[in-house]
Amino acid sequence: MALKSLGVLLGCAAALVLMSACTASYREAKAEEKFPPIGKFLTVNGTRVHYVTKGTGPDIVLIHGASGNLRDFTFSLVDKLADRYRVTAFDRPGLGYTDRVNPDGTTLIEQATLLADASEQLGLQKPMVLGQSYGGAVALAWAVERPDSLSALILLAAASNPWTSDLSLYYKVTSNKLGSAVVVPALTAFVPTPVIDRAIEDVFAPQKEPEGYAEYIGAPLTLRRDTMRANSMQRANLLDEIKALYTRYGAITVPTEILHGDADTTVGLPIHSFPLSKQIAGANLTVLEGIGHMPQHAAEPEVISAVDRAAQRAGLR
Repeated sequence: MALKSLGVLLGCAAALVLMSACTASYREAKAEEKFPPIGKFLTVNGTRVHYVTKGTGPDIVLIHGASGNLRDFTFSLVDKLADRYRVTAFDRPGLGYTDRVNPDGTTLIEQATLLADASEQLGLQKPMVLGQSYGGAVALAWAVERPDSLSALILLAAASNPWTSDLSLYYKVTSNKLGSAVVVPALTAFVPTPVIDRAIEDVFAPQKEPEGYAEYIGAPLTLRRDTMRANSMQRANLLDEIKALYTRYGAITVPTEILHGDADTTVGLPIHSFPLSKQIAGANLTVLEGIGHMPQHAAEPEVISAVDRAAQRAGLR
């Protein structure tokens, strides 16, 4: 009887796994159909990179945060900058439509190297580099590893310094082998739309997301299995990578503009940007009163002004 019950249980588990896989594949296909690539591709050292370039003028590269893609910038900021800059937004490795580089979690330095090489291949001339949140950490790695390949830094709510809080349960589960194999496909298959909408609301709090943002950003792309795995591994490894990186910020010499909202509960201003502004010589910190984690939308005029200041400080305007 026990063996029979075990057989039934295993059969049910196998059926659930199969159903998850089939439903996940269907939802992934629908996500890519609804949110296809909006830019072009180039291959950099064997890695396919998705990018959008628009405008003329001094070059600026935009690097998005965790769980995102370049659509976060093409929603508004790219167009606002393109009247006087050549703006290039990349999908980071493993997210959007850029390939993963490292199955164990593409490191900050690996990402920075890939995007710097992609920029060089595209003929960008020592671009200014703007990064938001996790993308800010990639921008910092770029400035440390490839100091001669950029002209300025603009950092928005950037993860930059070590913190003491624990990794969330979500990332603990989705970044380990069992969770990656079992939980990730189930999330891809069965996470309902209201959960996605709440996640967007949370990252914008205390502001509301711009009208039409949720319909544009392509959040279902982040729920694809390979994307979730890439994102989870990157996030799980981030603290250790920051610990190795932050002692090198003193070598950064390019003009640096830092913007951070004092209502940001995702990447805390006192932990990150306050010390960062003292670690980089000449860095200019702008504290955005009442602004949360998404200043590229909630404080877009201030972000554009910071880009203009960085360009002027770098002798580009």
